[in-house]
Amino acid sequence: MRILGMDYGSVTLGISISDDSKIIASPLETLRYKSMEELLSKVDIYFEKYKIESIVLGNPINLDGSVSKRSEETFKFKEILENRYSIPVLLEDERLTSVIVNNMLIENNTRRDARKKVVDKLAASVILQGYLDRKCKDGR
Repeated sequence: MRILGMDYGSVTLGISISDDSKIIASPLETLRYKSMEELLSKVDIYFEKYKIESIVLGNPINLDGSVSKRSEETFKFKEILENRYSIPVLLEDERLTSVIVNNMLIENNTRRDARKKVVDKLAASVILQGYLDRKCKDGR
């Protein structure tokens, strides 16, 4: 069984996945979408391909810890995912993950157009890896 990591945006969804032992997160893809149904049909493919036990969904709360407008959209998306797939969807603080990923890519001299193509899936991987690391540390 594996865990999907997600970085949810208004037009893209970054997807990452854990290994079977739930130790390592790997980036998979950045999905572009125009409607929720289109997005969900693309996500369905991962449920067909892998045995997914849960989803870790990045929650873009404000730097001061308050709920952002994007967080409210994320809560709605969480509910949609739970209803569609009947598995737990866990929210993970994603403050600054895109900034961290962009800075890493800049340090590696990645061109701006190339960064735009990978930042969401890499952010999803950072979100999921943070969860996996904490889960391992806590002994869960």
